[in-house]
Amino acid sequence: MSPPDRQRAPVRRRTPKIGFVSLGCPKALVDSERILTTLRAEGYAVSPSYERAELVVVNTCGFIDAAIDESLETIGEALERNGRVIVTGCLGARPERILERHPHVLKVTGPHDYAAVLEAVHEHLPPQHDPFLDLLPPQGIRLTPPHYAYLKISEGCNNSCSFCIIPALRGKLASRRIDEVLAEAERLVSAGVKELLVISQDTSAYGADLRYQGAEWRGVGYRSRLIDLARALGTLGAWVRLHYVYPYPHVDEVIGLMAERRVLPYLDIPFQHGSPTVLKRMRRPAHAENVLERIGQWRRQCPDLTLRSTFIVGFPGETDAEFEELLKWLREAQLDRVGCFRYSPVEGAAANAIAAHVPAPVQEERYARFMECAAAISAERLRRRVGERLRVLVDTVDEDGAIARSEAEAPEIDGVVRIADAEGLAPGTWADVQVTSADTYDLHARLVER
Repeated sequence: MSPPDRQRAPVRRRTPKIGFVSLGCPKALVDSERILTTLRAEGYAVSPSYERAELVVVNTCGFIDAAIDESLETIGEALERNGRVIVTGCLGARPERILERHPHVLKVTGPHDYAAVLEAVHEHLPPQHDPFLDLLPPQGIRLTPPHYAYLKISEGCNNSCSFCIIPALRGKLASRRIDEVLAEAERLVSAGVKELLVISQDTSAYGADLRYQGAEWRGVGYRSRLIDLARALGTLGAWVRLHYVYPYPHVDEVIGLMAERRVLPYLDIPFQHGSPTVLKRMRRPAHAENVLERIGQWRRQCPDLTLRSTFIVGFPGETDAEFEELLKWLREAQLDRVGCFRYSPVEGAAANAIAAHVPAPVQEERYARFMECAAAISAERLRRRVGERLRVLVDTVDEDGAIARSEAEAPEIDGVVRIADAEGLAPGTWADVQVTSADTYDLHARLVER
């Protein structure tokens, strides 16, 4: 008989393991982080491979044909290498597309339907939570490096752009209350995040659906609107970078905060085209605004302002004259960072039927000319920065040096600042550098002492 005071060693129950694949944009990445945070809180472990997972969740993208193909191929790979797959995300809003090709997936749920994903996981791999051992950091599970994080302020979109089906996939605008957003931002900064990347489908429209409802944070009253959000985030001591900003008139208010460095002097605005007639066919919001004049006003108020945008060439009905208007607009706008897409038909988009489609060879020729023009502008604007001293945030360090970013570069989508001598640097640290040279998209710099 065992002594009465002898305790048996605790036996840890088997930990269920989930594989997770996140595809698509940063907004989908935030969805993935929220799902993973809940699963970890419930005692699940995240497996680094298909083979070691007991079940795989694939968060899909369904915006354009190339993204749909990638999502379907990834689902097929997960089925082949694991066999037990739950599908969520934007493509999940059209389950027939998935089930037609992959009828053996366990479950298909739509975008940001966290409850349905968790319910499916619970059904096919029940949790075994130990509240004393399965602890989470207060900022939750993140898929970005520790020093920056995406801060999603709303879901959905109220616009009706003819080339886009996001409202059909993700619904109408649904903003988060400002105190909820700011509380999350505060947790992230407390956990070591140095850069907050504000994202949504339409950042400028933030709070409109809430009628700009007020709330209190840190003893101060704020309304759920862009200017208040930017002002409050600017008190946290981190870089604040605004993405997916439509050029509505009230955006002008934020430029003053950028000039004061309350938020980064950086605007990501999806202009999409420079021809008024094409913009009208695109049904773009604020397409009638004199955007070039406003860009000039913004730069006079904040000379260091960086502007990035994306454009579509070969939109249905785009004529040679309209494309030339786009190139002329781009040369006048002198945008710092530019991305370009060839028009791709999206199932369910109104643009597919509004005019004749531009032949693929013509699209390719226009894409090449657009990128050549954008590259020349980028190279010249970066050349003017040679000799500047910059405060940069280091992303990676290896034997070749460090890759960093200044206020003018967002992660993953813009160029970088390359530092050859990286002694003493580590990912997530600040550095002071002087720009020594520039190429088409990147800056090269050396360390300097403060």
